[in-house]
Amino acid sequence: MAVPRFALILGLAGVIPFAWGAITLVNEPLAQWGSTTLGPRFVGPYVQLFYGSVILSFMSGVLWGFATKASGGQATTGYVLSVIPALWAFFMTGGGPVTAGSNLIFGFLGLLLLDWQFWRWGLAPAWWMQLRGLLTALVVACLAVGVLL
Repeated sequence: MAVPRFALILGLAGVIPFAWGAITLVNEPLAQWGSTTLGPRFVGPYVQLFYGSVILSFMSGVLWGFATKASGGQATTGYVLSVIPALWAFFMTGGGPVTAGSNLIFGFLGLLLLDWQFWRWGLAPAWWMQLRGLLTALVVACLAVGVLL
């Protein structure tokens, strides 16, 4: 099943801050312009780390919504699993940009596993993994720029 067009557009738009952060890590004149125009927290690893924490927390809410479709023990398991991305972001994004960026990469890869589990249970839309696989690959690639440079 194809990803609904608007879901794809919004998902890809959500990658923009990660991509912007990666671009400003490798392009010093653009980083200077961004820092001067937008402020220093909106360039390089700073925008990636803050936004990454926000998105992991947002995705906890998405998974919570999926858990509401379940019942009994599966619902309980779903609720417990749904809070992991937000807790991961809260506890694991300190310690400097390389450590925080690495932990966000692990967080997004772990989120993909949670996405798969909710999808396997039939709680996520049929097209969910197609969208989440693409978005996770893009986000991890952008975060990797900050971790590896």
